[in-house]
Amino acid sequence: MGRYKKILVAIDGSETSLHALRESLKLATNEKSWITVVSVVPHYTGDLDLLAVGNIIASMRKPYEDALSKAKEIAEIERGLIKTVCEEGEPYERIIDLANAENCDLIVMGRRGLRRLERVLVGNVTATVIGYSNTDVLVVPRDTSIGWQRILLTTDGSKYSIAATRRAIDFAKSYGGELKVISVVDVPAEFYGEAPQVVDDMIKKAKGYVEDVKKQAESVEIKTETFVREGESYLAITDLARKQDINTIVMGSHGRTGLKRLLMGSVTEKVIGHSPCPVLVVKT
Repeated sequence: MGRYKKILVAIDGSETSLHALRESLKLATNEKSWITVVSVVPHYTGDLDLLAVGNIIASMRKPYEDALSKAKEIAEIERGLIKTVCEEGEPYERIIDLANAENCDLIVMGRRGLRRLERVLVGNVTATVIGYSNTDVLVVPRDTSIGWQRILLTTDGSKYSIAATRRAIDFAKSYGGELKVISVVDVPAEFYGEAPQVVDDMIKKAKGYVEDVKKQAESVEIKTETFVREGESYLAITDLARKQDINTIVMGSHGRTGLKRLLMGSVTEKVIGHSPCPVLVVKT
């Protein structure tokens, strides 16, 4: 236990975000964590000279203040303790700044939000928080539950995968869970005809990555199974998650350097968008 001591949950009043809060309260009980709940009012971008601007801003704040009131009701029902904060500004900036100010080691968000720009699979605010934050981010799709009995870890041998491996092993050990480890060889079809040796080498490396994780996990008595797949990464990962009835997918993140790719459809975003379960993106 004790993986995360301080959790920040971002809500906007959507049922998805409130569901993420309910799941966070259960996690906090197990982890003995403190929870701060934040709702961010976007900047008013209209004519500031209007006499009614005060009423407009008050109207803008109301849905977010109502969301925090609902959060308090949920916490009372779940018998959890939370602190609520209403911020104003660019949502992803305020969420990240508050996480840093509160020394939170996990940000929890729903997969989609209320804003019109968030009709994509993940949501612009969630994707941008993942792209810019140095804090781990747990994305909870609606109608899913956070669990650690069957963890799927993705690895490509990078330093980001190493951080994710430590986190996944930690949770599996703490909760008595099983670990499934996958590495995907994702290359264009023409590679198989033009450079078969290159593909074979990539497959060999992928097998080495998952075997290395297996050795680490089994050294602390965690039941581990490995998989190497060829094809489009996000499909291989999410298909395996469904077949293995995975509770949580754990992935490393390439951080800010991958922000543009993240917002334009990276493997991380596609996995989150299509995942049948929560996805933990490890940043540290």
